[in-house]
Amino acid sequence: MKTQLYPTDLTDSQWDYIKDLIPPAKAGGRPRTLDMRQVVNAILYLVVGGIQWRMLPREYPTWKSVYHYFRTWRTDGTWQRIHDTLRALLRRRQGRHKHPTAGCLDSQSVKTTAIAGVRGYDAGKHIKGRKRHVLVDTLGLLLTVVVTTAAVQDRDGARTLLAHLPGACKKLRRIWVDGGYRGQLLDWVAEHCRCRLQVVLRSDDQQGFAVLPRRWVVERTFAWLNHHRRLSKDYEVLPATSETMIYIAMIRIMVRQLART
Repeated sequence: MKTQLYPTDLTDSQWDYIKDLIPPAKAGGRPRTLDMRQVVNAILYLVVGGIQWRMLPREYPTWKSVYHYFRTWRTDGTWQRIHDTLRALLRRRQGRHKHPTAGCLDSQSVKTTAIAGVRGYDAGKHIKGRKRHVLVDTLGLLLTVVVTTAAVQDRDGARTLLAHLPGACKKLRRIWVDGGYRGQLLDWVAEHCRCRLQVVLRSDDQQGFAVLPRRWVVERTFAWLNHHRRLSKDYEVLPATSETMIYIAMIRIMVRQLART
């Protein structure tokens, strides 16, 4: 039996990093009959290919079963636990402590579709949709993400994100940001958070595109995410589902990097 039906399927070495993180079947119920590797492969196929749930190939389990596990693991935090475990492992492979001390924060506005759900208008980028507020470490690995309407200002989105940092950010002390985060947010962070924001600005005489120190790391993360067509727009009804799709994309990115090391 082939272990890979589609390019998005996990290889044996990639699956080895995930299989022990999959929750076991609940006690007292019917024995689990679905192959969890195929369930994960189906979800990765959907995230990378940008298809609808009903359009999953027949080689995978039925879309209702796949969606059931996707939704269950979103609700109980399984996806985020898998993500955080892989990030800690990858950081150790790179010779870093599992808890970063520095990171980079930025946002990305994306269009929404006709699917129901909250949305807003980003007057700066002229986009009607949602905004992804992303905090990454110095390797570009995701620490946390908050999805809001595009009408939410970067400073307000950053305040929401920083007010609910996960335990993996307990050693975070410095966060690089762009000029859009200046103002009262700097004072609020200094008063309520252990970390400090450091603004990285373009020089006045700079013309055209130039890579800004530290800031390029989060921009590269956005580029990684853009390779997943389900993230090209926000197709989800709930912002929480949008956040989960981002975590799943990062799981795929990290497990591929781990398998290469």
